[in-house]
Amino acid sequence: MAIRVALHHKTVYDYDRLAELGPQIIRLRPTPHCRTPIVSYSLRIEPEDHFLNCQQDPLNNWLARLLVNQPTRHFSLEVDLVADLKPINPFDFFLEKNAERYPFDYPAQLTRELRPYFAKQRLTPLFEQFLASIDTAKMQSIDFLAMVNQKVNAALGYTIRLDPGIYTPERLLKEGRGSCRDFAWLLVNLFRRLGLAARFVSGYSIQLAADEKPVDPNAPAGVSRDICDLHAWCEVYLPGAGWVGLDATSGLFCGEGHIPLATSADAKGASPLEGGITPCKTEFSVEMSVTRIHEDPRVTKPYTDGQWSAIVELGDEVDRRLIQGDVRLSMGGEPTFISGTDLEGEEWNTGAVGPTKKPLSEKLIRRLRARFGPQGLLHYGQGKWYPGEPLPRWALGLYWRRDGKAIWENEALIGSENTEYGYTHNDALALTEELTRQLGVDRTYINPAFEDPVRFSLRERELPINVDPLDSRLDDPQERQQLLKVFERGLGTPIGYVLPLERTMSGWQSGLWMLRGKQLYLIPGDSPLGLRLPLESLPWAKKEDRPV
Repeated sequence: MAIRVALHHKTVYDYDRLAELGPQIIRLRPTPHCRTPIVSYSLRIEPEDHFLNCQQDPLNNWLARLLVNQPTRHFSLEVDLVADLKPINPFDFFLEKNAERYPFDYPAQLTRELRPYFAKQRLTPLFEQFLASIDTAKMQSIDFLAMVNQKVNAALGYTIRLDPGIYTPERLLKEGRGSCRDFAWLLVNLFRRLGLAARFVSGYSIQLAADEKPVDPNAPAGVSRDICDLHAWCEVYLPGAGWVGLDATSGLFCGEGHIPLATSADAKGASPLEGGITPCKTEFSVEMSVTRIHEDPRVTKPYTDGQWSAIVELGDEVDRRLIQGDVRLSMGGEPTFISGTDLEGEEWNTGAVGPTKKPLSEKLIRRLRARFGPQGLLHYGQGKWYPGEPLPRWALGLYWRRDGKAIWENEALIGSENTEYGYTHNDALALTEELTRQLGVDRTYINPAFEDPVRFSLRERELPINVDPLDSRLDDPQERQQLLKVFERGLGTPIGYVLPLERTMSGWQSGLWMLRGKQLYLIPGDSPLGLRLPLESLPWAKKEDRPV
């Protein structure tokens, strides 16, 4: 969940006389590679009589080139941006195989493109000593970056420095403490000496106060209030991952609170403001603030009592309208059942079907019938049909009357899907003929239904010469089972029988199905006969002439 914040940054220069400003380079807009979503951005400049040209430099930084047309005693820059501080996983990347462990070599072309980021400063005593103390034994590259970053953090003290410039690595190590820009520049030079491409980054740092204090009293408590500031850190280029940010002042990888404004091989090229001015005395002031403008409720900061009251009142109103409209609600979706003795079986985890799923399901539906719907109707049918599967999934249904009247009285006549009764097409014919007798319709309208012999004969011709249709060496088990069933039965044997029926005022009636081939051939497939009837082959009629 994101916390949306508004950042305000205003820098003001007041001069003791009219001063002429040379071209000013402003680097205060988040870079294209910023991972924190920036919702809106604005830059206001005084004096208003100026010319502003926005562009991207060769390093892909956004910059504004400013020309102030008249001498002025006042110059100010005001930035307002809105950002969504969505949690960012700093390790959400992968590395090329050869870069997973340090040390590694960059590819030749990449080395040429990254050449400015390998530039090294001369070795000085303290810097060389600190460099030599780093363990360069082979290890995971991410672990190596973290180790160097934390070593710098542990070796130095942090302080806010208002004087201009950046300490050299030698001076920072001699002083023993420095600002964020000093830490970042030392880290850049260390990584370059260690064979890694590194660059200097300037940007905004946003830190929000935690909702809850840490459980561990010795753990860092973080900031006590929401703050933001100009900040600096280091980025290292890793093949596969790209530029990875490291903040030596915290010893951590960069996250959603780090908003880069400029990157550079040389720290001077990442300055937020750069330009000339005629001699004058200057008073300088800066103000920065961050304000939360939207927060989603979360575990550590839930709804307030007032918000809960509004939610409950709204829920009561919804309930009132549902009752007024007589809206009935029922449970949707399906409860999930698994075997109590085979928790790890494939059919209960990843497989659609399996050897015990149907028997156990039938046992369960019969128990549910006994408890919830005695004398209800049990139905075995089709459920969802997923793409790529030859048949819909099977589904067991239970139906009963709310008034308690029986739908199915004799439980002994309920068949079982798990029992092979040995019935054939002859039994199906006998049942259909008995049906015509009891309904009083002509038995000559009974249609025997066959698999399409043309389709299966062509499929048989496509088989390799050394594969018998009754053999089991076909690749697709579903097709193998289907062909085996058809050829064992024979193409001339009916699958079953179809009896057209219509209910009239005087009783039941049947009729002739006129088909072009004189025989009723089913649509190819694996579904039951009733779902494969060639209804499109029946005589055509206008829609208004068709019986309802």
